[in-house]
Amino acid sequence: MPRHLVGCLIFLIMPSISHGDDAFYLQELQQLAQEKNLAERSEWSALLHYRPRIFSSGVKSLVDAQSFFNAPDGKHDPTEELEATLASFFSSVDESNADKHPQCLFIARYHWLKRELAIDTQRLAERPCTGFQAWFKGLNAQQLTLVFPSAYLNNPASMFGHTLLRVDAKDQDENTRLLAYALNFAAMTDQERGIVFGYKGLFGGYEGRFSIAPYYVKVKEYSEIENRDIWEYRLNLAPEEIERFLMHAWEMQQAYFDYYFLDENCSYHLLSLLEVARPGLNLTENLRWWVIPADTIRNVTKDHKLLQEVRFRPARNMILRQRLRAMTETQQDMAKRLAEGTLKPQAASLQRLDPVVQARVLELALDYTAYQQISASRKENRSGDDSFSLLKARSQLKVSDQTPHIPQPEVRPDQGHRSARIGIGYGYETPLGAFAQFQLRPAYHDLLDPEGGYTRGAQIEFLKASLRYYRDRKKLDLQQLDFIDVVSLSPRNRLLKPYSWQANASLVRKHFGSEDKALIGDLSTGIGLSYELFGKALSYALAKGSVQLSSRFDDPVATGIGPRIGVVDDITNWWRVHLFVDAQYFIIGASKPSYELGLSQQINLAEQSALRLKVSRKREFGNAFTSGDLSLYLYF
Repeated sequence: MPRHLVGCLIFLIMPSISHGDDAFYLQELQQLAQEKNLAERSEWSALLHYRPRIFSSGVKSLVDAQSFFNAPDGKHDPTEELEATLASFFSSVDESNADKHPQCLFIARYHWLKRELAIDTQRLAERPCTGFQAWFKGLNAQQLTLVFPSAYLNNPASMFGHTLLRVDAKDQDENTRLLAYALNFAAMTDQERGIVFGYKGLFGGYEGRFSIAPYYVKVKEYSEIENRDIWEYRLNLAPEEIERFLMHAWEMQQAYFDYYFLDENCSYHLLSLLEVARPGLNLTENLRWWVIPADTIRNVTKDHKLLQEVRFRPARNMILRQRLRAMTETQQDMAKRLAEGTLKPQAASLQRLDPVVQARVLELALDYTAYQQISASRKENRSGDDSFSLLKARSQLKVSDQTPHIPQPEVRPDQGHRSARIGIGYGYETPLGAFAQFQLRPAYHDLLDPEGGYTRGAQIEFLKASLRYYRDRKKLDLQQLDFIDVVSLSPRNRLLKPYSWQANASLVRKHFGSEDKALIGDLSTGIGLSYELFGKALSYALAKGSVQLSSRFDDPVATGIGPRIGVVDDITNWWRVHLFVDAQYFIIGASKPSYELGLSQQINLAEQSALRLKVSRKREFGNAFTSGDLSLYLYF
């Protein structure tokens, strides 16, 4: 059937449509749309979320809800969908709570086509869309802000951070901004966790949907419960662009996408909405194989006409740590005892303090009480009597608020090093001799990478590969492939008691003889404690267990336990060192312990380049050797 007849056929079979002049006007509009090639325009592709197929010709919409399309093959055929959409606008269905007229259901499409085709509202009556108008009026939007909560390693879906869009109302200022609404895109997981959660998240097993909720709910979730810093990127959008954005957000409420953690995630689809607001942005064009939230923020901020202002909202635990730094150990202990109820605000030891110091102690006690209640770290919930007595004592002090000022970090998440990295190096290993080395890491950050813009003490690496060419052996080997390597080092202090942990799954080449190296599977995990030394160095001690797989063992599986101890410190703002020792004592499958004593150093040359030097002494299955290598790293 000729393509231009598809829309007419749909028009004829649609219920509750008057046929007379409407059919002629529909055909006229479809003909004009064909002459203007509207189905091939970037605006139509953005509205329908069409993307080029990777392995074949044509396009495919990323939307997976059939209700989002008017044509049977609208997911793959932009022209058929455009003609069917025009036909749907002639429907005589009345809008109700259960049903929306297609002009209102696809309101962004309608207004774009109305403008491009100069639709005559005398021949095609425009519907009032009372539902959208009430929603739009309630938002009272003046501005949009892209919000980036930093990485949260304890939730796999938020390990790289998260993004959402805040709708700022005309009558709000910075003091009332928490009352704004936020548009969020997330997977509908039904609270599933564990292996099922990871599998479905990686392979599109969940529906991803847009939702809108009060911003203060999100701030409480991210900043106070999960202790994540929040960055707010205020966007420079014209009123008509904000209206287009909200129109599309309205029509996306019925849609869903198959959610993929690595690419079609929260950040990707929010950018696609901004592409509708301002045609020509192409924010998602270079995001193909994986999408990291910080990279999407970079795409937004590199267009300086789109970014207006950046604000920083520190997490609750950062404020607590800053309060602690301003106090002596005695004062810290007093605040802790006040929060626990073992010291009363009327105690003589507190009353003897200077009023300013009293205020600081009481405020720290109040913050710590709230922190415990929110994080549910107590074994039982206490009544609010203690908090009330602390508040009453604080109100009696004629001293200004002692909340410490936390300046915005010098480096924002969008200004840190890029997440992908290649390395080219040269090294020497006994007894195998000299080697050249090539490394590739698609994502995302390790403990020695420049810290600016990233979470301190956090390491997340996926699919990091290392190839070596030994000069004497004239052989290229896969030295190591890390499927996932995660480290979370959260320092403890008198009040905050987080645990540190690590997990790794890899293929790694190990010594089974003086010149015999073989690939084995290595799974390891560990848990322990971290502390700050001298105010800046990060020390840690983990109890680690590992499972190693190889036919070279007495049994196919070797199981070991042992400690991993280390310290990470910045010698200067461009020179970082990591000294560590890792030991494994095998219980099953192998008899001889393994260890590694290593020192790694990184010197940052520029924003996206660095030199890394590593020297180590290792013992693997009874074979001791020394190695060292120097690599040039480039981030991209």
